[in-house]
Amino acid sequence: MAFDEIRGGGGGPGAVCAGSMSVVEHVRDMASAGLHSNVRLLSGLLLTMSGNNPELFSPSQKYQLLVYHADSLFHDKEYRNAVSKYTMALQQKKALSKTSKVRPSTGNAATTPQSQCLPSEIEVKYKMAECYTMLKQDKDAIAILDGIPSRQRTPKINMMLANLYKKAGQERSSVTSYKEVLRQCPLALDAILGLLSLSVKGAEVASMTINVIQSIPNLDWLSVWIKAYAFVHTGDNTRAINTICSLEKKSLLRDNVDLLGSLADLYFRAGDNKNSILKFEQAQMLDPYLIKGMDVYGYLLAREGRLEDVENLGCRLFNISDQHAEPWVVSGCHSFYSKRYSRALYLGAKAIQLNSNSVQALLLKGAALRNMGRVQEAIIHFREAIRLAPCRLDCYEGLIECYLASNSIREAMVMANNVYKTLGANAQTLTLLATVCLEDPVTQEKAKTLLDKALTQRPDYIKAVVKKAELLSREQKYEDGIALLRNALANQSDCVLHRILGDFLVAVNEYQEAMDQYSIALSLDPNDQKSLEGMQKMEKEESPTDATQEEDVDDMEGSGEEGDLEGSDSEAAQWADQEQWFGMQ
Repeated sequence: MAFDEIRGGGGGPGAVCAGSMSVVEHVRDMASAGLHSNVRLLSGLLLTMSGNNPELFSPSQKYQLLVYHADSLFHDKEYRNAVSKYTMALQQKKALSKTSKVRPSTGNAATTPQSQCLPSEIEVKYKMAECYTMLKQDKDAIAILDGIPSRQRTPKINMMLANLYKKAGQERSSVTSYKEVLRQCPLALDAILGLLSLSVKGAEVASMTINVIQSIPNLDWLSVWIKAYAFVHTGDNTRAINTICSLEKKSLLRDNVDLLGSLADLYFRAGDNKNSILKFEQAQMLDPYLIKGMDVYGYLLAREGRLEDVENLGCRLFNISDQHAEPWVVSGCHSFYSKRYSRALYLGAKAIQLNSNSVQALLLKGAALRNMGRVQEAIIHFREAIRLAPCRLDCYEGLIECYLASNSIREAMVMANNVYKTLGANAQTLTLLATVCLEDPVTQEKAKTLLDKALTQRPDYIKAVVKKAELLSREQKYEDGIALLRNALANQSDCVLHRILGDFLVAVNEYQEAMDQYSIALSLDPNDQKSLEGMQKMEKEESPTDATQEEDVDDMEGSGEEGDLEGSDSEAAQWADQEQWFGMQ
């Protein structure tokens, strides 16, 4: 007796009635109700029965059972097993299509409703592609979706294809797929961002949404939103900030977390760390479960020496989700700025494993590798970060630091000049180029000119102030350096600037004020070793009778500290051992 004849209300064919259900229909209803573990158990048993008795289920019923079983495996994150079952289901469907062409209809009323509500073959292929992306087999995902005729592709299929093409560097195909998403769903904002990121003009993208903007009330902001993110993706940070601020000030969009996050990120890109931190804090207050952008926020806090805040942020993010890259990056920043580079390397690699597109994770791992002396490996990571975020200056800074660390001044100069031409002559690019020029005695004057231009544009840009101070120190123009640093500190407080001012004051014998500057620097960052060394050096000079004893003590402490650092790295060697496994995919 076939299973389609067995009904819930009776024992034989005579008991068949319109209201009764087959066992496969029960499986389908459980799947619709989200009872995945129940579906998995029952469908597994039924498939075994079908294997032992091929006549037990019709071909269409077996197809359904395979799909529902695969869906339950997908829900349990057993992606490889799910792909196997989806493949079997598609083979069954192919066989079913052939038999339906050859065999005339039997007139069996029980199978007709089932044939009308068979799981979609296109949906099965989409689920297979999802499995492949989870398994990091993007080529297989593209192949399965490419096999679906264009006219049968749903918006979510086109969106997945667009993202996969973009990741694979197939920009033209990606643009086509994103446009198809917008044709079907003109308010698909992530598809709009995808097009803008692929250098499609803002005006062209806006034209694809103009009809829906004009036909729906309270959507007039969307054209401004598109304009803002067009500026973001062309690297025009100033105009992007101004445009998003104008949106954010509108009463209907005030306190939007996504806009605040974008503003924070733009301030960070523009080198305005103070405003970036303020916007991240504002967004975090509005949404305490916010994860996006928190890796950059953690990095900024770590740079400021606020390691306790970084540690608390990392713990909070792990409580929200450990399946995102951000908490791992934040913890990695804490380790990096605590000089535990091996652990920072492991945490960065773990973040990359969770999200291979995490720019901040690549930068963290690259910086850890560089500081561990593995410069060539670091270069690979910084290059990948540049590929993913060509408008982010910090990616280029990391690569140039690697070139300078390996004495490749020519490569560093070529890269800095390219950045200057590509991103334009702003305070950041001028300073980056000057940084490279400072490394070559021949280009010292050029460095000075570049830094003066940078400081004319932005007198408070800390990196430019630091480099100009470095140049003045070489020329022993300490009074000029003191004036520069006092001017920069008039409207901001920064550990490095206070410390350098302390060094300059020592050079002109202003010891008491130098001590004050070192104290301020250490209050801002208690882990700043150079400020501590400056203060200790002054204390020795103040009490020369104890100098010999203190030198002995310092030698002992120095050797102990070095041992501790080595110990921390050897203790973390287990993290480094796993680096091969957690490395770039």
